[in-house]
Amino acid sequence: MEDTASYIGAIGALGAARSAESGPRRPGAVLMIQGTASDVGKSLVTAAIGRIMTRDGYRTAPFKSQNMALNSYVTADGKEIGRAQGMQAEAFGITATSDMNPILLKPSGEMSAQIVVHGVPHAALSAREYREKFLPEAKDTVMDALGRLREAYDIVLMEGAGSPAEINLKSRDIVNMNLAGWADAPVLLVADIDRGGVFAFIVGTLELLEPHERARVKGFIINKFRGDVSLLQPGLDWLEERTGIPVLGVLPFLPQLRIEAEDSVVLEGTSGRQREESAKELDIAVIRYPRISNFTDFDPLEEEPDTVLRYVQSADELGTPDVIILPGTKNTAADLQYLREQGFPAAIERALERGTEQLAGICGGYQMLGLKLLDPHAVESAEPGESEGLGYLPLSTAFLQHKTTVRVSGGLAADHPLRLSTTANGVTPEVLPVAGYEIHMGTTTNHDPSSVLSLFTLAGPEGQAVPEGWGTRDGRVWGSYLHGLFHNDALRRSWLNGLRSSKGLTPLTATFSAAELREQEFDRLADAVESHLNMAAVYATMGLPGGGE
Repeated sequence: MEDTASYIGAIGALGAARSAESGPRRPGAVLMIQGTASDVGKSLVTAAIGRIMTRDGYRTAPFKSQNMALNSYVTADGKEIGRAQGMQAEAFGITATSDMNPILLKPSGEMSAQIVVHGVPHAALSAREYREKFLPEAKDTVMDALGRLREAYDIVLMEGAGSPAEINLKSRDIVNMNLAGWADAPVLLVADIDRGGVFAFIVGTLELLEPHERARVKGFIINKFRGDVSLLQPGLDWLEERTGIPVLGVLPFLPQLRIEAEDSVVLEGTSGRQREESAKELDIAVIRYPRISNFTDFDPLEEEPDTVLRYVQSADELGTPDVIILPGTKNTAADLQYLREQGFPAAIERALERGTEQLAGICGGYQMLGLKLLDPHAVESAEPGESEGLGYLPLSTAFLQHKTTVRVSGGLAADHPLRLSTTANGVTPEVLPVAGYEIHMGTTTNHDPSSVLSLFTLAGPEGQAVPEGWGTRDGRVWGSYLHGLFHNDALRRSWLNGLRSSKGLTPLTATFSAAELREQEFDRLADAVESHLNMAAVYATMGLPGGGE
């Protein structure tokens, strides 16, 4: 729809005005979206339904009591939450807060995670410690956050996690059916037909629920359907007859939906994928180590018409790309050790010798490019210690107990080392703005400022200019703490044009706006869901009018 962001803002203002006129109000309605398994599409279904409700004039907020993700989001006040809830808030046209995801788990090992409470690191716990020591005290944190959202919004869409039928987890559940009971929320159950066995998933989930839990399930949503829905109808009829619960919608599979994912499971199958040689002129390889985080940094590069983005897991897949990127990681030292075990340092060196134009590091990858990693408080390791970096930049990083989470803005430094080029019309921008966010435990020190140049000049908390990121003077190696760097349209295109110029290729004009593309994809998702979901029935589960009533 035309100028959706402005429309959504106007709707929100209208809703606020109506609430002010009507005096004290009831707490907002709640609806919970649960799934038969992980990765069935709960986050996107929640985003779509909330976008529809927002377009219908309801002030709507997302809520996930406990999220486990390596891709996180920094709120305007510098708090860290799950990326899905930040994405959903943007889809709903509102500002994200830590109330929308009061508990975030960030895995740091096979059996341990950093526990983030209201956007601030709380503790590093094993799975058993989290279950036995933290969960019994978590209900108040969760319900207080939900209560504040219900006071501020007309509708709160509550997203579950994994499956509500995990028998071993149900007694201390704070994110599925226990939460639905505490909030007295109706539940819609989402199942993924693309993975097969959809009817078994649904019926099996119901069979493992207690009677009072089954009573909360008011409808099914079958997601990611491909083909003729009439061929599915006999199964839908059987399901409704068997369970007594209606199927409210069969949602189509949407190919190439350009809305960021939350977890690296979506990268499965992308490792070493074949280049589209005929269409792509720039080859960018992102090294996918086990604890990769915030890989959504690179989503805009996938949309550029001249660029192919590859995620590689072995040194043999690396080849000689134009750019090698070391992305963010939840554990820099452990993933640096993984690089060494896989033979990446030698492969990177060979690539640079054979013609790779640039080696870049973002956040944890930036830390790896330095001389040393120091861990005096055992933040990332089992005990205090230090390890050698890759040695490309004269930096050392000390992991401290304080975590930096902040949104930043500024511009390209006057003496930056990045190779940038004019646009196709021959104009060189005087200022290339940059905005992004930082999430890191480490503090990085430059031991030889004369040998490297800063990348960005950011606005400090008191208005002072603060240098950020460093690179070699020839621009071949550089690093930055800024997540979201490539979402800056002018900077991204100018950087790519610099790479094009180094290969003798003609620069391109601006190709697309990442922000506008995002809004278009939110509406594409919402339009598809609205045309296949019985929204009148969805509203009815909450006792609200809407959906064509």
